[in-house]
Amino acid sequence: MIRQIVTTASVSLLVLSLVIAAGGCQGKRADLVLHNGNIITMDEKRPAAQAVAIQGDLIVAVGTDTEIQPYIGQATRTINLNGATVTPGLIDAHGHFMSIGQAKMRLELMKSKNWDEIVAMVAAAAKKAKPGEWILGRGWHQEKWDKKPRPSVEGFPTHASLSRVSPDNPVMLTHASGHASIVNAKCLELSSINRGTPNPVGGDILKDAQGNPTGLLRETAQRLAQEAFAQARSKISTEERETERHKQAELAAEECLSKGVTTFHDAGVSFETIDLYKKLVDEGKLGVRLWVMVSEENDSLRQRLAQYHINNYGDRRLTVRSIKRLADGALGARGAWLLEPYSDMPTSTGLNTTPMEKITETAKIALQHGFQLCVHAIGDRGNREVLNVYESVFKDHPEKSDLRWRIEHAQHIHPDDIQRFGQLGVIASMQGIHCTSDAPYVLARLGVKRAEEGAYVWQKLMKTGAVVANGTDAPVEDVDPIVCFYASVSRKLKDGSVFYPDQRMSRYEALKSYTINAAYAGFEEEIKGSLAVGKLADLTVLSKDILTIPEDEIPSTEVLYTIVGGKVMYERK
Repeated sequence: MIRQIVTTASVSLLVLSLVIAAGGCQGKRADLVLHNGNIITMDEKRPAAQAVAIQGDLIVAVGTDTEIQPYIGQATRTINLNGATVTPGLIDAHGHFMSIGQAKMRLELMKSKNWDEIVAMVAAAAKKAKPGEWILGRGWHQEKWDKKPRPSVEGFPTHASLSRVSPDNPVMLTHASGHASIVNAKCLELSSINRGTPNPVGGDILKDAQGNPTGLLRETAQRLAQEAFAQARSKISTEERETERHKQAELAAEECLSKGVTTFHDAGVSFETIDLYKKLVDEGKLGVRLWVMVSEENDSLRQRLAQYHINNYGDRRLTVRSIKRLADGALGARGAWLLEPYSDMPTSTGLNTTPMEKITETAKIALQHGFQLCVHAIGDRGNREVLNVYESVFKDHPEKSDLRWRIEHAQHIHPDDIQRFGQLGVIASMQGIHCTSDAPYVLARLGVKRAEEGAYVWQKLMKTGAVVANGTDAPVEDVDPIVCFYASVSRKLKDGSVFYPDQRMSRYEALKSYTINAAYAGFEEEIKGSLAVGKLADLTVLSKDILTIPEDEIPSTEVLYTIVGGKVMYERK
């Protein structure tokens, strides 16, 4: 058991505190002091320290134990770190907050070893379900199973086995990426999907050789099932709906804080969800800080966006200053938009999920309202098309500087487009964990040449001057930044091989991508991302020094404390 909070200081510190209380350092005493630690500040002026003093929600001093001693008074809470490592509060620069909580309230499929296990989980759920009740799950990934499903089409299972174990309850199981779903026959029926149903724009209803729907809905085709689910939920009372949403937010916040995340960039929510976040802030129930991207259609943005420009709402817990759009899908479901066909599916180049004309409209709206634009692009064509939109808008508005527009994921980039990130000042909001998670099938999808030239090219991007911010895309992956940090510095796969090691981040670069770079990506580097006087007292305390321990020890590092605004929001027991 690692020692936890020390409620009184050591004897020497206590004696000094009494002296101070008697008349010294008036006005300087801190509410919280962390001492006897290895503090990595990410502040170039003072890169390392032993202690930090916090007053209210701000850092008031950083230094040696001796320098911080005068800030300790009788009412000061002290934490003896016993050599533990402190970093600036870790910032996940891309994820889906409510979906983290939602995933915990559904069948969790991420750890399932194969399709048979998932069918068994659905069968068990169907036995407990009420007549007509929907069975929902998320997290499966066909490329990570230990055996291929049979029968299958394009490597995806068909709905037959699901339909056998749940003939009367509609089933919708979302891919880990969120870019595809498998549904059963009952769901197909309620969604009015049959052999004659055409593919929607930006989507694909996968069909077998006979032309029958297999149950796999790719990209925008998922909306057909989601609309049927929404219709079923229309009977739920407003109170029930609110209770459920509050629970999702609570579970998501608990998960983030337990993993050391103090700020979370929420990649695309509705105005309705932002209203919920404001309410949670007002009630003092939002433990983690949220930086939010609005995801609404252009007409809605034009009508309502001006009302939702929110900076540091409440106790600087909520900021809304960006818009999210999607240019393509995900590589795992073959929805990423490519310049050339998939190596393992020569008939497809993926999907453009939002017409680029609409994204251009969104860019103009963002510029008009002073919002950042954050566009999801995974494939090389998706990235090129988004860069083209950005470049055109920037040329038309040379008076606009420091826009910090972002491409979310930027996973597979044509060599000709890599330098454009640095030239245009476009932020690459990437997820280190996606590299090692996706690597086993990247070569199959892209082939060796494309993978080597443009897959997860962190070093190539940084050498152009581009800022790379890190994250997990949770719940696509675990929100755990330690696992993502390890992937970023090792690029090591489960079989021990390393995926193009020349693109690995150094440990300092990886920590930077999770702190000051992520803060910069949200225009928050003046208040977050490093430990310096006057900045928010957001800190993550780790059991090991991830900058110096042997590489293979990094995954065993644990979060001891998560501190947000000077308050301990998580403590490892």
